[in-house]
Amino acid sequence: WKIFLITIDIIIVNLALLVSLLLRFEFRIPPEWWGIYAQSFILYTVIRIAVFYFFGLYKKLWQYASVDELINIAMAVSLSSLLIFMFAWWRDMLLPRSTYIIAWTLNILLIGGVRFTLRVMQDLVHRKAEGYFKKALIVGAGEAGVMVARELVRNRDSLFLLPVGFIDDDRKKKGKSIHNMPVLGNRQDIPEIIKEKDIDEIIIAMPSAPRQEIRKIVEICKTTGVKLKILPGVYELIGEKVTLQKLREVNIEDLLGRDVVKVDLQGVTGYLKGETVLISGAGGSIGSELCRQVLRYYPGKLLLLGQGENSIYTIHRELKEKFPAAVLIPLIGSVQDRDRLEEIFSLYRPRVIFHAAAHKHLPLMEDNPGEAVKNNIIGTRTIAETAHRHKASHFVLVSTDKAVNPTSVMGATKRVAEMIIQSLARHSQTRFCAVRFGNVLGSRGSVVLLFREQIVAGGPVTVTHPEMVRYFMTIPEAVQLIIEAGAMGEKGEVFVLDMGEPVKIVNLAADLIRLSGYEPGKDIEIVYTGIRPGEKLYEEMFTDQEGITNTKHAKIFIAKANGMEELAEELSSLRNILQVEDDFLASCLPDVFVSQSQVAANLEVRGGKGCSFYFCNIY
Repeated sequence: WKIFLITIDIIIVNLALLVSLLLRFEFRIPPEWWGIYAQSFILYTVIRIAVFYFFGLYKKLWQYASVDELINIAMAVSLSSLLIFMFAWWRDMLLPRSTYIIAWTLNILLIGGVRFTLRVMQDLVHRKAEGYFKKALIVGAGEAGVMVARELVRNRDSLFLLPVGFIDDDRKKKGKSIHNMPVLGNRQDIPEIIKEKDIDEIIIAMPSAPRQEIRKIVEICKTTGVKLKILPGVYELIGEKVTLQKLREVNIEDLLGRDVVKVDLQGVTGYLKGETVLISGAGGSIGSELCRQVLRYYPGKLLLLGQGENSIYTIHRELKEKFPAAVLIPLIGSVQDRDRLEEIFSLYRPRVIFHAAAHKHLPLMEDNPGEAVKNNIIGTRTIAETAHRHKASHFVLVSTDKAVNPTSVMGATKRVAEMIIQSLARHSQTRFCAVRFGNVLGSRGSVVLLFREQIVAGGPVTVTHPEMVRYFMTIPEAVQLIIEAGAMGEKGEVFVLDMGEPVKIVNLAADLIRLSGYEPGKDIEIVYTGIRPGEKLYEEMFTDQEGITNTKHAKIFIAKANGMEELAEELSSLRNILQVEDDFLASCLPDVFVSQSQVAANLEVRGGKGCSFYFCNIY
């Protein structure tokens, strides 16, 4: 193509110059002008081709030429004409001035004409072969939808997928064309258009749309039985361009009824840029996403701390590929190990700490309460006190809604972890805070992963109770809010994230079954198994005593601190209690309404030392 176009352009450049002379002299060119033409045409040709090459006229795929390419041609011809005129004036080889104007016009018309002829020929070929292409309908005629349409046209030879039009609810767009593709109607017209145009695939290209709108569109599209793909939401596209590679199948995260999070980039960048950031639990679901998003704010160094060598190795390798310029330091160690933490803080001096390391699996912690206490309470206290001693600037604890009125070991330990950082914040230079949120889709131990495994196995899908409800958000969204809450933390605030509307677990299971191409109750059964130990029918984000106050961010609130007295003394007593068998811990940790005398009596019965165990009665 390059050699072909250069050859054509050489012919056009000389033909345009010759025709301009013929027109100027009414087809009777005087001999002296012939002589000047003969002396200069080679140099004129070299100048024009060199400028065309500089403007990239031989790098483009001209079968997809557009107005932008025509403007590029006009600029290249104009600059080359100016250079030719200046050179001719310098060498005293000027032709009549009108010939330069005529040649300029002819060059644009002929060079542009050749390119657009190639496009027309390509279109004719493809129209004859349209029977070989599948037809795509794009939902969303905004910027993302237009980009998808253009990419599909550019790659139709390899994808065999041709966009035939757009769907958009904006009435002003209906009937109009974008890149020669019409806006065919609104979402309610989708089933009719699918039949009329014989559509093979629907692409939802609305990354900024509220999730409740996406859900409604998906429900309409699912009734057509046509293959459905979607561009991910802005949570997944942070700092990335919209490309065809981002298209994927619709999943449950797309159906969450949630709005887009707007991040205060200036505030976030202010406390992360250039700083050494430590993330504990960096190999986990939340910790690894924290790593990905923190790196977008240009920290000086990122310390990846975790106990599991495989998970740290995996996230370190991923980050090295995505952020080759970042300074990444993988660290193996436990947040319970004071000596190891002291070594890390002394050597690397982290300024910002995101503490995501925790035992979070509720039933497992019911069976292993001692480990929950060690990791979630003792571990939090150890790393928080180390951050305080080394005068870190920010410390953010990743907490959970299960810390509110806890009925489980895991929830109780996370509530105490919140209280630890609240207590330290009272006398520390470090800006401590905690961020409390509900379930995240796609995390390890998520009910969604369990449901998917059960669906793959052919069912049944198990739900503990028909009235069980939970709050959900995506991991990227939760992490965005964690990072922004960290910028607002001052003195031990517990930030509560707006989780939107609670979701019935049985409805979540039914949606997943439908997204997998099955019908609930017909192809795959939903079976109820009963509530597990320590589990609630519904979760709360704050207690009645706490209440909440607003922050500058519409989706972040502050829960008021309470029950902080005597915490340090009781935490010291807790270390002694860890020597008692696990079944005692399991019985007293979740029971936040137990009196001190009852706990002491339990200890005496079990051979304990009569510790008051105050934090179990913290409310």
